[in-house]
Amino acid sequence: VQLQASGGGLVQAGGSLRLSCAASEGTFSSYVMGWFRQAPGKEREFVAVISRSGDTTNYADSVKGRFTISRDNGKNTVYLQMNNLKPEDTAVYYCAADLNWELSKIPRAYDYWGQGTQVTVSS
Repeated sequence: VQLQASGGGLVQAGGSLRLSCAASEGTFSSYVMGWFRQAPGKEREFVAVISRSGDTTNYADSVKGRFTISRDNGKNTVYLQMNNLKPEDTAVYYCAADLNWELSKIPRAYDYWGQGTQVTVSS
């Protein structure tokens, strides 16, 4: 499956952005979907994950209460709503698809990756 992430940009601290990740094929509902991010000089880190049906989610502590992951299986798309953004949220954000059922926080568990979208939060 091919993943296309979009929606990044430059925003002031306290602002909001909504990332989207569209999948290229109709078996989208077979994948657990995750969002990860990578800041310059740092390792890729887990942000959020959502189950195949969308009824279960999990978040990194650093974004809990500010970010919301959701999916629309009819549109083959997963979203990341980001509110109250902070300068430390600045990173390239990646969506990823996992064929396994487990909601993994580990990047190497994921089978497919999107190209990334830049999010920059100014103070």
